[in-house]
Amino acid sequence: MATTNDIKNGAVLNIDGQLWNVIEFQHVKPGKGGAFVRTKMKNVMSGKVVDRTFNAGTKIDFANVDRREYTYLYAEADGYVFMDTTDYDQINIPATVVGDAKNFMLENQNVQVALHDGDPLYIELPASVVLLVTYTEPGLQGDRSTGGTKNATVETGYEIQVPLFLENGTKVKVDTRDGSYLGRVND
Repeated sequence: MATTNDIKNGAVLNIDGQLWNVIEFQHVKPGKGGAFVRTKMKNVMSGKVVDRTFNAGTKIDFANVDRREYTYLYAEADGYVFMDTTDYDQINIPATVVGDAKNFMLENQNVQVALHDGDPLYIELPASVVLLVTYTEPGLQGDRSTGGTKNATVETGYEIQVPLFLENGTKVKVDTRDGSYLGRVND
């Protein structure tokens, strides 16, 4: 059994029968008293985020999580279909597990799927994706990159904020963590 000294970002812990994903951790050794580990964890099933402190050296149970590369194929009424890139098996992942990742997934895009005992837990997307702007209000003469922002709909149907000068058909880089505009992409 592992201890709190083995905690890393992205590790999945089994605490009281529930799976918790470590978002961030910090080993703290104060001048007085014993060392401890401060963590921010997200419940894999409910999405609830909590802060928890462990004494250093406390035994904890790491969950066996298998991260595999999958290709997103298409959406169905009850979920999303993915194909394992190694053995070509297809799995249907419910919309509740996919969550906000649906806003940034394009067909035939590779993603990481975390599995625990064969059940999908969550999807890990790349830090950023390139999406095509399908609709935005036309820019006006004199609009500059530092001027302001406007709404734009990308090819997945998600709406983001972009600079005033962007037009329909422009490819943009989008941060998958918060949906923010990162810049234009020139082909």
